[in-house]
Amino acid sequence: MYHNRDISWLGFNYRVLQEAADTTVPLLERVKFLAIFSSNMDEFYRVRYPVISFYATLKEKTLNQIIPPYDKQLGEKVQEIVGKQLEEFGNIIHEQVLPALEENGAILYYNRQPPSEFASQIRELFFSRILAFIRPVFIDESENNKFFPENHSLYFFVLLKKKENDVLNHAVINIPADKVSRFIKLESDDDKQHIVFLDDIIRNNLDCIFTGFSIHASYSFKVTRNSELFLDEENMKEGLLKEMEKKLEKRDMGHPTRFLYEKGMPLSVQHFLANTLGLKSEELYEGGRYHNLSNLSSLPVSRKDLEYPVMRELKSLAFEDCGDIFRKIELKDILLHFPYESYNPVLAFFNQAAIDPDVRSIAVTLYRVAAESHIVNALISAAKNKKQVRVFVELKARFDEANNIKWSKEMEKAGVKIIYSIPRIKVHSKIALVLRNSKDGPKGYGYIGTGNFNETTARFYTDHSLFTSRKEVINDLDLLFSLLAKGKAPAKDAAEKFDHLLVSQYNMVAVFEQEIMKQIRKKQNDEEALIRIKLNNLENIYMIDLLYKASQAGVKVQLLVRGICCIVPGKENLSENIEVKRIVDRYLEHSRILIFGNDDDRKIYIGSADWMTRNLQQRIEVCAPITDQKLKDELACYFDIQWNDTVKAVTLDSELNQHKKFHELQTDEKSPQQKVYEYLKNRE
Repeated sequence: MYHNRDISWLGFNYRVLQEAADTTVPLLERVKFLAIFSSNMDEFYRVRYPVISFYATLKEKTLNQIIPPYDKQLGEKVQEIVGKQLEEFGNIIHEQVLPALEENGAILYYNRQPPSEFASQIRELFFSRILAFIRPVFIDESENNKFFPENHSLYFFVLLKKKENDVLNHAVINIPADKVSRFIKLESDDDKQHIVFLDDIIRNNLDCIFTGFSIHASYSFKVTRNSELFLDEENMKEGLLKEMEKKLEKRDMGHPTRFLYEKGMPLSVQHFLANTLGLKSEELYEGGRYHNLSNLSSLPVSRKDLEYPVMRELKSLAFEDCGDIFRKIELKDILLHFPYESYNPVLAFFNQAAIDPDVRSIAVTLYRVAAESHIVNALISAAKNKKQVRVFVELKARFDEANNIKWSKEMEKAGVKIIYSIPRIKVHSKIALVLRNSKDGPKGYGYIGTGNFNETTARFYTDHSLFTSRKEVINDLDLLFSLLAKGKAPAKDAAEKFDHLLVSQYNMVAVFEQEIMKQIRKKQNDEEALIRIKLNNLENIYMIDLLYKASQAGVKVQLLVRGICCIVPGKENLSENIEVKRIVDRYLEHSRILIFGNDDDRKIYIGSADWMTRNLQQRIEVCAPITDQKLKDELACYFDIQWNDTVKAVTLDSELNQHKKFHELQTDEKSPQQKVYEYLKNRE
């Protein structure tokens, strides 16, 4: 018994929407949660809905071979769920957020006209700042139609009549939100902020665009296109880099997966556009007056009292300063927790390696890096300083391909040895290795993280990173980088052995299975047994079945799963000992912690791998055991703080419903992330 991954993910996005409705969340943060919900939904239709549509085309014989079984009504269920969520999204904006903004002096003219006193100012803004970017196109249903709506862009469909006759004409104009701010603040004499949509400025000036016509009606719409890249890696003629660049040029040309139109658009207009754009009826979705509301994140309202209070980055106890970083790592393993603790030690690790005369080589895997990456610049400096620098760049990191290509070329120019993606496999691990000469001989310094080498996302993703100089870890990292340098997928009977690290494609699944079975045996021997796991996503059937087996043996299983969760908790004779919770808070929960056992012998791992088929079978992932007792206690406490939360945590039942523990919130009651911050701040 398994839940569908897409239905489960929509449940996570609904949990995001719940934060937008939560009046205990600061107002401008609620606006951001609305933006995140909208952005997530757009990505769902760019990436996942094409898969759902593809399954719908398969024959029943093929569908019956899919495990878990494919739900033939999945498309309809998704439509129903999305429709309800979008309706609630609109209600939250209209009934809660907009009135609250106005109470705080910010008036967003949403579905309503600004007062007439702003008319001349709006007209001037249109002519001076917007008109240059408008591209009107007349369209018809003939094969000569030249209109191609770009992916994720905004448009108006306009019905026009020539003033001298009654013939109906059709036109489309773009809403240039990529050129002009989506929200424009008007100048006013009062102490309020008056904000209008770019869309409405254009809508109110259509007569200036279509002179000689009378405007019959106008409706906003957008098209979302399939953005997945399909690479024939076995038959590439020019190598992955060139093929990827070609594919990226065409990414926004994919088949439409969603046509989102303004409520009130007549059925005749819907049919006209569907025929013109080659759309199916199930790809048409009714929306509101405005689309792409991920732009709400840029709403021009700045009020510190309407935002989360600042949680200043803590200095690591081990890195009170970042000088002589290698000496500090030699003394003991060091664990960092982001964004609570500063990311500076990670930057210092690479910066010092780049200039240290004793450093011989640096190796690192890069999946998603910052647009202006300090880490990549440090690697470039290291290469220019005549150090051997090897960088594995995953060109297939979805939506980061262009950024990774850019940095690959910059690094290659500087003399960095670039290793590109392995066919049919993504390298998702977050690891680095520095080899350095010392008076005692060569020494290695390793890094294993749960998050990307990205100083930007480190400010709002929760992650952990381990620095170590332990010989067994260094040897395993050295072996893995040697294997990656070959650029080939591992053979099924790979002879390479990792003695300490868990590496997918090699030993990861086997070790996790051993740890689960060990807890089962403990329970069978009347010993206390416990499994605690924190992941972004849980989808792999094999691992779920192992957890079911543990539950049936009486092992208590506690799961913190942020997103996709296909396990069914709380089912009698199957999973009654499994409990699942989800946390959505001010930071994106991104770390992976795996704890097996509840005593001093417990095993704890951190790493890059979720329990999804793609992570365990189609990627190179790395998890590291935490061996230092103090660090193990720290991670166990971290997990327990979140597990015992009653402010932001919800419990998932067997039907994927999300239940919050209702109680009277105290005004000073802290969220789980605030509690983690306080714990780290006050630990010895």
